[in-house]
Amino acid sequence: MGLLLLVPLLLLPGSYGLPFYNGFYYSNSANDQNLGNGHGKDLLNGVKLVVETPEETLFTYQGASVILPCRYRYEPALVSPRRVRIKWWKLSENGAPEKDVLVAIGLRHRSFGDYQGRVHLRQDKEHDVSLEIQDLRLEDYGRYRCEVIDGLEDESGLVELELRGVVFPYQSPNGRYQFNFHEGQQVCAEQGAVVASFEQLFRAWEEGLDWCNAGWLQDATVQYPIMLPRQPCGGPGLAPGVRSYGPRHRRLHHYDVFCFATALKGRVYYLEHPEKLTLTEAREACQEDDATIAKVGQLFAAWKFHGLDRCDAGWLADGSVRYPVVHPHPNCGPPEPGVRSFGFPDPQSRLYGVYCYRQH
Repeated sequence: MGLLLLVPLLLLPGSYGLPFYNGFYYSNSANDQNLGNGHGKDLLNGVKLVVETPEETLFTYQGASVILPCRYRYEPALVSPRRVRIKWWKLSENGAPEKDVLVAIGLRHRSFGDYQGRVHLRQDKEHDVSLEIQDLRLEDYGRYRCEVIDGLEDESGLVELELRGVVFPYQSPNGRYQFNFHEGQQVCAEQGAVVASFEQLFRAWEEGLDWCNAGWLQDATVQYPIMLPRQPCGGPGLAPGVRSYGPRHRRLHHYDVFCFATALKGRVYYLEHPEKLTLTEAREACQEDDATIAKVGQLFAAWKFHGLDRCDAGWLADGSVRYPVVHPHPNCGPPEPGVRSFGFPDPQSRLYGVYCYRQH
């Protein structure tokens, strides 16, 4: 059996004619026929390579581990095993570049970028090349492709990964329509979230989100969800739905933004304190309780996934004052569940408590 060599690209500036995968040249000796190279003819001669991935979307949470299933087989089945190359990558969408995740040949593999140290192949069963991603991040959701390469033949399958989360509109302390697209990305990140995708906003609308101010989405379109058509929101004659302004200039146009936060690895709670606090005092009080002042995305996630229900208004990290209501009751705002907002009061005001976040 010939020896398989993985040669870094920088060491082979003049190596032409070699197959190129993810920054590596793969070179085989002339007699390595058992390694699966040079057998495209055999595969084309009545043998078919089949890659199987799930059709349904996988749902999981930030901080969790998830397995993206991928298996391959031959039709008809082969008697002797063949050495194949495996490549996983995350597809480009909404202007984000394509990302290499992992490449492998046998037990040798290499991961890339933010995935280093968090991904590996589950090769405990024959022809199983499923990808395990650990410590999932907000940016990890999207579409992944699993490619199996056997010599000159390759087949691939698609796996869609979605994080369970909550969409919330975010507005500047200076009023509505203050963010260009890049500023919208920044403020969502500051609130423990990312800019929502259209699919996430649409799902939130299906669950009852009704908001009359237009906001940026991940694809740089501007849209807003309406459950109850009314005069200030496009007029009562239009049907309920997600209204769109279409694509807008990422730097020149200004709107609100829709953010997406996923389930928490920690706990948000209202700090029991004998006195009301200024914003600075609120931050210090959380620190004294071995916690940090909660972000807006964390409060929404605690309301959505942990049933946080409190009729006490409290400071958050961005200087806003809000409170979460799961079971509406008298003297606690509107009759619908939601996260109520008092806007951005004077930071020196001593009228409110504070919501803290403690990581598990």
